[in-house]
Amino acid sequence: MTKHSKKFRMWIWLLALPLLQLGAAVAFAQNQPAVAVSTSASGQAAAQFDYSTATLTEACIHCHKDNGEKVSKSRHSGTYDEVPGVGKTSASCEGCHGSSKAHADAEIKAEQNDTKDPEAKKLIFDFTAKTTTPAMINKQCMTCHASDATHLNGPNSFHRQNDVSCIDCHSPHAAATKEALLAKPQPELCYSCHLMQRSQFSMPFRHRVNEGLIRCSDCHNQHGTGGVWQSDHVVRQLRTSDSGDYVCYKCHKDKQGPFVFEHASVRIEGCGACHIPHGGANVHMLKYSNINLLCLQCHTAATFGHAPTMDAQNSTQQQACTLCHTQIHGSNFSNLLFR
Repeated sequence: MTKHSKKFRMWIWLLALPLLQLGAAVAFAQNQPAVAVSTSASGQAAAQFDYSTATLTEACIHCHKDNGEKVSKSRHSGTYDEVPGVGKTSASCEGCHGSSKAHADAEIKAEQNDTKDPEAKKLIFDFTAKTTTPAMINKQCMTCHASDATHLNGPNSFHRQNDVSCIDCHSPHAAATKEALLAKPQPELCYSCHLMQRSQFSMPFRHRVNEGLIRCSDCHNQHGTGGVWQSDHVVRQLRTSDSGDYVCYKCHKDKQGPFVFEHASVRIEGCGACHIPHGGANVHMLKYSNINLLCLQCHTAATFGHAPTMDAQNSTQQQACTLCHTQIHGSNFSNLLFR
């Protein structure tokens, strides 16, 4: 064989080698299961994760890592530190979002093909979707929380009637407080909507909410109240004690009674008849700076108990009613509340 013929055959072999390798690869692939190949990092991660042995929650966290880390630190997770009187709680992803297999399959397929599937989110319960109403969100949460004592009056609550959803106040994944998965601590959370109350708690005479000595939820049940004593208080969702007394008496026990001689307006209308509960410009958070003007809202001249010879209207301008009627909340000794 000549030198030129050897060189020619070597070139033929070098040119044919890639074709032979390609043919071998094709033949091998025909005997293997089809695998979608993706050049994206998310697609490669999806292809490498073994979904066949993972639980649905593990599959969710594989893609939603941020939410997985947040939930692990919340009371929705079984890894959360036990709360006295509550214990450990645990909720899986599908417990809130519904069966996620179809959603996961659609997302995995899209990732492996390096695409996006806009329909995938519709395969689970999406709390943030534009088509998801507050009523739908609340119904989903109530699948677990309906039996909670604090939620028994939820359907009739003022919040529910005004289309406030659970996630307007609570953050199921990442809460600002461990106590109740609140999106913000109190009172800032409540101030997000209740702007007038924010201003009242800045008045000279007020309950010390901003200082942290009392919380909105100490007086109000944000999920609804079973109170029946006063229509305006029911709207305001005030908590009641076991005996049915006003929530004010939890702290102001000396005003509770029962008294031998009751002040009718206190017993019937409640503390709100004279006081602004959140705060105001007047001492003792009274509705009027002049105590006599406050008393005269009920005790008119026609019903005044003074002797006919006394000019009732004139006398009230000279001295305060409470100078004589010192026990205005009730008395055990005087029917005129003198002592």
